[in-house]
Amino acid sequence: MAQASANRIISDLRERIQHLEGTAARPKTVLPFGVADIDARLPGGGLAHGALHEFAGGGAGAVDGAAAALFVAGIAARTKGKVVWCLARPDLFAPALAQVGLHPDRVIYVEAIREEYVLEACEEALRFGGLGAVVAETVRLPMVTSRRLQLAAEGSGTMGLVIRRWRRPTEAGDFGHPTAATSRWRISVLPSDPLPVPGVGRARWLAELIRIKAGESADFVIGACDGQGRISISSDAADGSSQTRRSLHSG
Repeated sequence: MAQASANRIISDLRERIQHLEGTAARPKTVLPFGVADIDARLPGGGLAHGALHEFAGGGAGAVDGAAAALFVAGIAARTKGKVVWCLARPDLFAPALAQVGLHPDRVIYVEAIREEYVLEACEEALRFGGLGAVVAETVRLPMVTSRRLQLAAEGSGTMGLVIRRWRRPTEAGDFGHPTAATSRWRISVLPSDPLPVPGVGRARWLAELIRIKAGESADFVIGACDGQGRISISSDAADGSSQTRRSLHSG
């Protein structure tokens, strides 16, 4: 009986704190990928809105992060509203984002003069609310900073998408350090889909779900984002790709 009374008191205190912080009773919504194999692995059937998600390139893409950026752009393209993209390195290629459905008229670019200001701008944009998504490109994501971003996303209901971009491959080991992100992904480039005639098929990626709250890790061989930001499970996933996955994991 004493334990039940204590639990009620704790529950009441939590509700009061949430009310004071303005975070009480916010409905939890998700953004599905529309791919059953992937959505089944995600709590609620999709990427959570009002949460922070972390992405990095794998293999040779650890520095340029091109596949990870396109994967993120495809996610942002399927949200509603403006997208704020915060960066310090002015090498983002807007036409490539448009090819995966994220058109320039939806994007507000915030270019910081120093990388540490990128995450500050990201936090301010997340707290602003009313946006489809907020993207930040950064080398480091300390636990304390990631927690602030997660709380800002929870408070506004906006999806936060952080792309980790390192200056050299040896720095990629930092991705093993824990953060407060709700999910963590690594996106690596695979050989393109084979065609029955000479030519270049649809780009393919290895999408590794390294961590997901209330879920289990997994990896998927997928077709790259189309013009609406949609991905697909590669039809050639079972044809020789297991060896590719092993080599990428070992790298």
